[in-house]
Amino acid sequence: MQELPVLFMSHGSPMNIIEKNSFTHSLSELGKTLAKPEAIMVISAHWLTKGTKVTCLPNPRTIYDFYGFPEELYKIDYPCPGAPQQAEKVVKTLGSDKVSCDFEWGIDHAAWSVLKYLYPQADIPVFEMSLDVLKSPQEHYDLAQELAPLRKEGILVVASGNPVHNLRRAKFDHTYAEPYPWAIEADQQMKGLLQQGDHASLIQYEGLSHASLTIPTTEHYLPMLYAVALQKAGEELAFTCEDIQNGSVSMRSFVIGG
Repeated sequence: MQELPVLFMSHGSPMNIIEKNSFTHSLSELGKTLAKPEAIMVISAHWLTKGTKVTCLPNPRTIYDFYGFPEELYKIDYPCPGAPQQAEKVVKTLGSDKVSCDFEWGIDHAAWSVLKYLYPQADIPVFEMSLDVLKSPQEHYDLAQELAPLRKEGILVVASGNPVHNLRRAKFDHTYAEPYPWAIEADQQMKGLLQQGDHASLIQYEGLSHASLTIPTTEHYLPMLYAVALQKAGEELAFTCEDIQNGSVSMRSFVIGG
């Protein structure tokens, strides 16, 4: 089977679910180029657990894990089927001591807000992988490397987060408000490291420019480490979006391989 690419997709504000902007356009355009995988595994910034888990549900619910947004958002559904067989394959690949099945979570908006543009028909089975809050960035990266066989087994790995993500400083009055200088500088530094394949510097994120401002908490940053951990030596990384939204949220997204 042909090896599938790996995606890191920023998702940003839930308003992207209904807005037509350059970011959502980039997702739609990317979706036109992607092959149809057997299943999609989303590593979600919005599912934090003790121990790594995967959803093993045949019919996952759409989770509206955001508050205070227009009622229109809560009426949108992404009725994709689950992928219990592929999720169980991940458990077998990594070992039950490293990952376990979950039968309660569903598809949160870090997943479906992106997938609704990439695969609007919602006809591909989807399951999620959580972020273990007890793991260090290096441990997340090491675990991600063990997912490499999935790329040859019809499973498209999509990591969903944001490289720069500071909601306390966000300018919610306008999606494309003027970015903070520190957000621009940090985003450009990350771009350079990604282009250079300097994963070590990305793992040691505390040493990055303005890290306390750009990565005040790690849950949106860590999915990017899962994506780059699956990059083989010399494998191409191509950016699909380089926007900064709300002044403090990098929408930088990329595709590895393919």
